[in-house]
Amino acid sequence: MLLFNWICIVITGLAMDMQLLMIPLIMSVLYVWAQLNRDMIVSFWFGTRFKACYLPWVILGFNYIIGGSVINELIGNLVGHLYFFLMFRYPMDLGGRNFLSTPQFLYRWLPSRRGGVSGFGVPPASMRRAADQNGGGGRHNWGQGFRLGDQ
Repeated sequence: MLLFNWICIVITGLAMDMQLLMIPLIMSVLYVWAQLNRDMIVSFWFGTRFKACYLPWVILGFNYIIGGSVINELIGNLVGHLYFFLMFRYPMDLGGRNFLSTPQFLYRWLPSRRGGVSGFGVPPASMRRAADQNGGGGRHNWGQGFRLGDQ
C-alpha cells in the first residue's frame, strides 16, 4: 500500500510542482484506514464524534476553515480512494480483476513469518504454553507482595 501510494503521490507531486509530499501520504493511509473501519466512532477537536469514514473529509474541511491549502489533503484522499477502490472495492464488490498485490521481492526482503509466529498481537507459542501451565484464565501470579515501609 505504501509503495503504491508513494508512487502515485510522487507522480502527482511532479505534475503539480509540489515540494512536500508527507501530508498526502499520511492522508492516503488515513483514508484507507477510515474506509476499512467505516462504522467506528472517532473523536475530533472538542469531543466532536462521528463515523471514521468521514474523518479524512473532516480534516480537509477543517484545514480549509483555518485557512490552509487543501490541495495536499485532497490529493491524499484521492490517492487513498484509488488504492481502496483497486484493492478492495473493484475486486470484491464488483467482481473485477485484482490489479494490486504485494511484489514478491518485498516478501523475500521482509518475510511475513519469523520464528514460526505470524500475525500481530499473537504471543509466541512459548509464552502461550507458560500461561496455560500457570492456570490459564488470563490471570498473572504476582507473588505475595510487601507493604511499603515493612522490612
